[in-house]
Parts: sequence; C-alpha cells; structure tokens
Amino acid sequence: MIVLVVEYNGAHYHGSQWQANLPTIQGEIESAVGKLTGESSRVALASRTDAGVHARGQVASFRTKSAFGLGTFVNGLNYYLPWDIAVKVAYRKGDSFNVRRDACSRWYSYAMLNSSTRSPLRDGFVYLVKGALDVEIMNRGCQPLIGKHDFASFTSGMGDEITSTVRNVYQAEVVRRGELVMFNMVANAFLPHQVRNTVGWLIRLGLGKVNLSQINDIMKLRKHGMAGPMAPAGGLCLRQVNYPTPLGEETSENL
Repeated sequence: MIVLVVEYNGAHYHGSQWQANLPTIQGEIESAVGKLTGESSRVALASRTDAGVHARGQVASFRTKSAFGLGTFVNGLNYYLPWDIAVKVAYRKGDSFNVRRDACSRWYSYAMLNSSTRSPLRDGFVYLVKGALDVEIMNRGCQPLIGKHDFASFTSGMGDEITSTVRNVYQAEVVRRGELVMFNMVANAFLPHQVRNTVGWLIRLGLGKVNLSQINDIMKLRKHGMAGPMAPAGGLCLRQVNYPTPLGEETSENL
C-alpha cells in the first residue's frame, strides 16, 4: 500500500470526497494514480474536508501492483495533479493499514484576519473580522470544549455513517500573531462543520456579542446548529493527521 501526505488549496473543489461529475480532491488523486500506474485504484482519505477547505497534511492511501520507487510516486503524481494539489511525501505501509481508522487524532486550524481592511495576499485563506477580538476571553471559551463531550450542538447535520456525536477534544486554543488570529483544535475525530461552528461562536464571544456562560447551555442542549453561525470554509485548514506510530518511522524512502 502507498500512503501519501497531500497538501491542497480547496477553493475550486467540492470537498475531498468523490462526487460524480464534480471536481473533488479524491477524484483528482484517483485520476493521477490511474495515469501514472495504468490501474484503477480507489483512494482513501484520513479526514473529510468540505468544499473550499484547505489541507497541509491530508493523508491518502491506495493499493497498487506498481513497483515504482517512492520518489517516482511523488514526482509522477505531481506531474498529473492540478496546480492546487501536491503530494509532499510517500510511504509504503502494510495492506492492513487504514488511514482513517488507524488515525488517533486530527489537527485543524482556522485563520481569522482581525483587521479593518482586507488582505489581498491572504484572500481565500483567512476570514476577515473587523471588530477587535478579545483573544483572552476566546481562550476562556475554549476550556469547556476540551475533553470528551457530546458536540451535537456544534454540528450542522449528521452523515449516514455517524452514529455518535461524542468526540474527544485534546486541544482548543486561540493564538494572536499581529493581525492574524489562529484557532487550533485537535480531536480524535470531528463532526460535520464542528470547527467552523465553534469558530463562529468564538468570534461572537470575542466581539462581546455573547456571554461566556452561554457555552455550557449550548453544549447541554445537544441540538444541531445551536453553536455558530458557521464561519466560511476558506479559513479552515487540515494541518495534520496523527497516528500512534508516525508514518515515517516504519518503511519510508528518502526522496
């Protein structure tokens, strides 16, 4: 099995998961694999991203009979992939490895530009928030989110494969770097729109439009859509997928 770490600009795609007659990240990678190997291979992704969401550390896998070296997979797939998707590194793993089920956590970040004016150089990768954000109170609002909780109020809906809204959040924090305010969240898994709804609520908190005490009421309601409003997709990025054993510690090849 070949495992890839993939970076992409999701602005022109209808999400990561394959959809008929629509451009998706999975569809583009499968097309590139077919052109490189001559095989029809299904590509699996470690974390699903919505339309317009970006990734720096998406993990993908596929089975192949090809004997190409790992460097050839990286360079060959990048030759066939469009400009806004790139394979960063490739590994060989045993056929029992599952990029989704074997992952122990995912790290997402959300970028806010806290400025009175837009930034053409950051356009499409940040959400412009013009009012002054109180990062200290936003971090206080993050504390009740950490731990194992029912996050039903933070999802906009449920996919057919989701049987529980309980998730374990290991980290939730807001960091300011000048005009850039970053929200980072690490969890075992995420519900649809969970991060973007969380950011929407934190922005309202940081602008003084809601009270800190409301977070506990929202969580207790366990009703879809209670948090938010949902922040736009462009500020969200899948930064990293973590495994019990880092991908590069087993069988990898220097490129």
